[in-house]
Amino acid sequence: KYYKVAEASISNKWQSTDSCWLIQNLEDTIALGKAFIHKIPNLKIVLLEGPLGSGKTCFVKGMANALKINEPITSPTFPLAQHYLSGNIPLIHLDLYRLENYKAANELFFQEEEEAKTLGALIVIEWPERLNFFLPEAWKITIEYRSFDERLVHLSPPQIPDRQAKTS
Repeated sequence: KYYKVAEASISNKWQSTDSCWLIQNLEDTIALGKAFIHKIPNLKIVLLEGPLGSGKTCFVKGMANALKINEPITSPTFPLAQHYLSGNIPLIHLDLYRLENYKAANELFFQEEEEAKTLGALIVIEWPERLNFFLPEAWKITIEYRSFDERLVHLSPPQIPDRQAKTS
């Protein structure tokens, strides 16, 4: 289903079967990130995919807003990781864009994952395709350009690997 997103319509129309939203501006992106936190309990890992400038960090701003984080949310492209500890739940925001070597990306992820577990934090990863392993417990958000001023946001729930599905 596709929805024009506004703060009120997200919170009233979010259903478990909804997986795509058509958004038109930064406010919509932030509102969707905020609604995502409110509607999906116990998040641990979120993967954010999309081209440069598609709104991934704005989505994280909405998530941080819902977590009551009052610090400015900035893209961690150069520092690679930002830690926000002031909210209801800590947030660790990774950006793997500059790590073209999967070994470096994996190492950073595992280091930050250990800290997230210690803090009880949510990890949000931009450019997760730099990792070379599967995170079945992660929610995936994909943002793609539809036109100059529209983005399509697709939500994918956690996946169960085939070998686990067969033994369950």
